[in-house]
Amino acid sequence: MEKRWNLDQLYLSFQDESFLKDIETLKEMLEDMKKYPQKQKNESDLKDYLKEANAFEDLVEKIYAFISLTMSSDTTNQDALKYASIIENILAGFADTQAKIHRWIGQFDLENIHDTYVLEHMYILKEIQEHNRYLLSDEGEKILAQMKTTGSSAWLKYKDQLISSMKVSMDGKDYPLTEVLNMAYSKDKEVRKKAYEAEIASYVTVEQGVASALNAIKGEAITVTKLRGYESVLQRTLIDSRMSQKTLDALISTMKKALPMFERYFQLKAKALGYTNGLPWYELYAPIVESEMSYPYEKGSQFVIEQFYTFSKHLGDYAKKAIENHWIDVYPRAGKVGGAFCHNLHCIQESRFLLNYGNEFGDTITLGHELGHGFHGECLNTQTALNADYPMPIAETASTFCETIIKKAALCKAAPQQKLLILENELCDCAQVIVDIYSRFLFESRLIEKRQEGPLSVEEIKDLMLEAQKEAYGEGLDHQYLHPYMWTWKPHYYEADYAFYNFPYAFGLLLAKGLYGLYQKQGQSFADTYEHFLSLTGKMSLEDVGQSVGIDLKDMNFWQNSIDMIKEDIDLFEELLKQNS
Repeated sequence: MEKRWNLDQLYLSFQDESFLKDIETLKEMLEDMKKYPQKQKNESDLKDYLKEANAFEDLVEKIYAFISLTMSSDTTNQDALKYASIIENILAGFADTQAKIHRWIGQFDLENIHDTYVLEHMYILKEIQEHNRYLLSDEGEKILAQMKTTGSSAWLKYKDQLISSMKVSMDGKDYPLTEVLNMAYSKDKEVRKKAYEAEIASYVTVEQGVASALNAIKGEAITVTKLRGYESVLQRTLIDSRMSQKTLDALISTMKKALPMFERYFQLKAKALGYTNGLPWYELYAPIVESEMSYPYEKGSQFVIEQFYTFSKHLGDYAKKAIENHWIDVYPRAGKVGGAFCHNLHCIQESRFLLNYGNEFGDTITLGHELGHGFHGECLNTQTALNADYPMPIAETASTFCETIIKKAALCKAAPQQKLLILENELCDCAQVIVDIYSRFLFESRLIEKRQEGPLSVEEIKDLMLEAQKEAYGEGLDHQYLHPYMWTWKPHYYEADYAFYNFPYAFGLLLAKGLYGLYQKQGQSFADTYEHFLSLTGKMSLEDVGQSVGIDLKDMNFWQNSIDMIKEDIDLFEELLKQNS
């Protein structure tokens, strides 16, 4: 049975009167906000601006969410494509005004503010003042924003259309890429291998176009970074992430130190599956044991709800509400984007979730992961729109915490063979988030470095990808079967303003494990602490959010404690494999 999300809470259609009226309202708001740079440094005017800015953020989110969610489920929707361009152009025209407003905010002495509403937004205001050093002239900001609509934004749409319309030929039949990617979890080894080989072969038809998009988008990111005066693309990402270089260094160093531990896991899995030269790429998600654990969506969603209730009533109620109210687009189909995501809608205090559900336990975990993102949004509904906008790295924490709840609860109830299956799923995910993410961090770092010299050919990009995979996975994988095209369909490389959307996953996983360790110590009382922690994530630096629960993110020992929790799972995995042999 087909299950698609319901977007009626946003708009009924692109012809909906309220949709068209809101676009006009958006234009009026943008025009009205031009008055602020002309105002004096008056506290009441600053308060008025913040209220208007919060309303503006909610309206933009509502309009743009309807467009982007429609496009995600049907990339060929012409109305969505048309209005995406219209909204981008409207917002691009506001860039110079936005720059002027930020300069106006820069004139305020924030240490002498008394209004409660303004004080609630103090972190955002200080951040704007700090970021002003990277602003171009008003005209420069306007030109950059307008060029983006025909630059990186256009290339991103082009890449999405190429990937979503790809056909993968296998056994005389054409499949959507999303369906073939799900075959990596098949119980049949021949299906897994065929799917991998067919997938790799299929990229030849789109590789030049996707490489052009990647070159253009990274080229824009490098150019804008230099124009604004950042030291590097990575520095810009860290500033936007509200994260220090010291925290990133501690995280990356801990990940690198953990690679031999994961190499051991891959070799254990390879041996269990009968391989002597490391694990072939197409066996990364292969089941270790035969299991009857089929998880059709109805069963999987009920399982997630039940496990969430073990943590708190609020979390369980939230998942139940999201599933029953049709917030989720469930199954893969032609024209739908791959992967999975959550789109939090602060404007209506709801979320929408895209899955490509394949009836495996891993799909159930993905459902829990995305609902975790949604719960993060739920905990921010008490905040204003400006204070609910959290940075990239913390974005993956609530989702990974929810994954941990599901897996730990499932392990407690499982029979020995099921336990091995669940544990293997957990370690497979951890390996992806530490090892593969480390390879993606290496790849993107080197890609950006080389792109500064000029565009890279398809072969050069593929070589960088393979180099990074060999360095990260070591002897854990069979080097004859790697994945030179992992840069094509992963969306995170194609956002010009959000480079390095890779380390946030590792940050999220290891921070979530640290939080889960606190939960194990504190028990049920931790649920309220956790919700308060999530509610702070839009209005503090990451280091200060960590300190709110006694965590020092710049200390390698914190990250290592989380890695040690994974090591315990690998030890148990080895023990269960021996029992099963």
